[in-house]
Amino acid sequence: MSVIELDGLRKEFTVRVKAGRLRRQNRTVTAVDGIDLRVERGELLGYIGPNGAGKSTTLKMLTGVLTPSAGRARVCGLRPVADRTRLALRIGVVFGQRSQLWWDLPLADSFDLLRHLYRVPAAAHAARLRRCRDLLDLDDFLATPVRQLSLGQRMRGELTAALLHDPQVLFLDEPTIGLDVVSRQAVRGFLAELGRTGDTTLVLTTHDLADIERLCARLVVVDHGRVVHDGTIAALHARYGSRRLVVADLDVPLAVPPRPAGAALHRVEADGHRLVYALESAGVAEVVSALAGLAALRDLSIVEPDIEDVVARLYRSPAPDPRRPS
Repeated sequence: MSVIELDGLRKEFTVRVKAGRLRRQNRTVTAVDGIDLRVERGELLGYIGPNGAGKSTTLKMLTGVLTPSAGRARVCGLRPVADRTRLALRIGVVFGQRSQLWWDLPLADSFDLLRHLYRVPAAAHAARLRRCRDLLDLDDFLATPVRQLSLGQRMRGELTAALLHDPQVLFLDEPTIGLDVVSRQAVRGFLAELGRTGDTTLVLTTHDLADIERLCARLVVVDHGRVVHDGTIAALHARYGSRRLVVADLDVPLAVPPRPAGAALHRVEADGHRLVYALESAGVAEVVSALAGLAALRDLSIVEPDIEDVVARLYRSPAPDPRRPS
């Protein structure tokens, strides 16, 4: 059995909209539109999409906060809404600015209260806390009240709190948003180490695509409530056209930059001694050969494709046709 199973998951909301100066009428808005998904134990899944795509709504249905309008959802073999209490013992959640720590208590006291709340044996709790203290450098602020912690310190505390009861699945919604460089690196390193053990399934939603590139082997992209990509980042590049850049600095500017026939060029930019070639896929060798035959090169660099560029073009593509399967 997969750890997460979604079949035709759908969520609709009824909203009131203006229908004239004085009248309002109900309108149905579809936030999640028939998502099918399987996530296996130990996977580290990136779940991304533009604002309003249905990411947070999906996570709220998976954690039992929202009831689906249609379809089937199972997490750890349980129904998220009907079995919400039992499910809470098997999942961990870090949702943006929502805290599960006690604001006026020292961080260590929050961890101790969570041990009693989840009925975790003292020895198991101590072992897990020790691991988090080592990987997230918690010792310097364990005695500090939560309200006095920086955002980065509090996020490290939130991650620890979500893991102390040894959940099978950890849901993370924007875990690095607003963090400084040091805290962001600490959180990414911790999640990467957690993913390497293979014991905990991680589902990560974020607008920081650097998190996805560094952490996730599998990427699911949703738009307009439907899955538009499910696979590796390499498959995303192949499907939507990665653009590698060849940046060449010449000794003497060329009046007309060469355009090699086999290079699959997207564009060529000339700025004095510098030429920039954007290639849809292959063709770097052809560009370099053409330049070397026409001018002396001062410098040459190849910039690998940026996932942000690929995802942005995916978002700008037409909305999926609801009559066709995604």
